[in-house]
Amino acid sequence: MSKTLLLMRHAKSSWKDKSLKDELRPLKNRGELAAAAMGVILKENELVPQLILSSPAVRARRTADIVAKKCGYKHDIQDVPAFYMAEPPVFFETLKTLDDKLERVLVVAHNPGLEALLQHLDGHVDALPTGALAYLNLDIHHWSELDPSTNADLIGFWDPESDHAKEIEDEMAKDKKDKKDKDHKKEKDGKKDKKSKK
Repeated sequence: MSKTLLLMRHAKSSWKDKSLKDELRPLKNRGELAAAAMGVILKENELVPQLILSSPAVRARRTADIVAKKCGYKHDIQDVPAFYMAEPPVFFETLKTLDDKLERVLVVAHNPGLEALLQHLDGHVDALPTGALAYLNLDIHHWSELDPSTNADLIGFWDPESDHAKEIEDEMAKDKKDKKDKDHKKEKDGKKDKKSKK
């Protein structure tokens, strides 16, 4: 049985607060929507991971949390401190130690290391934009066999800028706005009721 590796670069982050350390930068609203769209895409394609490994940087961990919620992931997300700005050897070392019961694993981390890992394994993808997700089939039976020479097939690649992802994002943004409008109307009606009771 081959293994499935899902690689996702964290979604678009904010540079608004220049005083924040790099690892503390949050996601932009647009990044949150893109992460949610990727979670929906995983669910639609029956690719819900059995394990999510994430860099502990705020933008990566928040991406992982949103994806997990939207795809229906039911387990704990594992923070891997070494994944913060990691190069490919770090990813190989960590993945080689995984339990063979796991068939499908998602890694959420950063460029340039994650993009370099994808290029090592696939050799065809030029770039991994923020919020993009790559679906790789690895020609190994045991995680311990994984190394830079592993034969991997890129089965799927989703970019938040793709039409399908944008449709999902637009739908979620509309739902969010509708909920906000509903809550605002409720609040207004509640204030009116209070006034009429006086």
